[in-house]
Amino acid sequence: MVVTLSETDRLDFVLKKFRRQVTKAGLFQDMKRTRFYESPSARRRRKDKAAARRKAKTARRREHY
Repeated sequence: MVVTLSETDRLDFVLKKFRRQVTKAGLFQDMKRTRFYESPSARRRRKDKAAARRKAKTARRREHY
């Protein structure tokens, strides 16, 4: 990640900008996921759960409109 600075930028603003870029890129989630070994079956279970959540979310959105 690269954050361009100018002479007048405050440190808290720059850190907030950097944190936003890292979060948007999904690096935090990736670091958390790869911190410990995850067995193939656990990975499959996690992905199936995420797919079910996405499917339920889209169903709720379709039902709402």
